[in-house]
Amino acid sequence: MSILQKIISGGQTGADRAALDAAMAAGFPAGGYCPSGRRAEDGPIDAVYPLIELAGGYRQRTRRNLQEADGSVIFYHGMPTGGTALTLALCLREQKPFRLIDMELVSVEQACSAVLAFIRSQRIAVLNVADPRESGQPGIYDYSFRVLTAMIRASMPSNTGEMPC
Repeated sequence: MSILQKIISGGQTGADRAALDAAMAAGFPAGGYCPSGRRAEDGPIDAVYPLIELAGGYRQRTRRNLQEADGSVIFYHGMPTGGTALTLALCLREQKPFRLIDMELVSVEQACSAVLAFIRSQRIAVLNVADPRESGQPGIYDYSFRVLTAMIRASMPSNTGEMPC
């Protein structure tokens, strides 16, 4: 059984938003930190998302979410760039556990199993989810939403067995 208790992200379009949507749809605790003004590429992040605004921008948000989490799952395709590369660099520098998931190489089922194994092996209670923006990786929202929905379902306390993804 997983010890996962909460999923956090910065609320940006893509996997960040998918993480919050998947958690909230399942009644699973969600949250995180977002930039001042609740900035995202599609405009201000809706107040329905339980995010705390930081005085700084995207870098400060990324750093704070990483610090608050026990580990991070980073969805991407190709070479991590921008905020995705920053998340990876911070994980390495701060020696925080992370799992990279390349959406073009790993099926939803394989990704779900990999995330569950990561959570269990690293004893992740608070999971940070990061990725490029949806505009930089079209389809990453849908892919990560499916992965995270399956992962949450498989890790819920009501799931008494090792439910496959």
